[in-house]
Amino acid sequence: MKKNATTDVKEGIQNQRDFALGKINWILIGISIVLIIVGFLLMTGSTSGMVFNPHIFSTRRITVGPMISLFGFLFMFVAIMWRNKKEETK
Repeated sequence: MKKNATTDVKEGIQNQRDFALGKINWILIGISIVLIIVGFLLMTGSTSGMVFNPHIFSTRRITVGPMISLFGFLFMFVAIMWRNKKEETK
């Protein structure tokens, strides 16, 4: 059975619309980027300067910020690997 030119064009357009990641993947990637940025912002602060500043060793900078960034990076992996249930049934 021969294909005509219109079916070739339709298949080409359909192939262009098939992306590796779906809409939900991009939303989850955006959330993970926000988590990473929030974690890095929590780690920032003023420098100690010439006088010792004990706030450079605060729990927010040493523990909370890095943990949120780590969760953001791990969530990025999950967001990329996420498979949509609707796409699996097709």
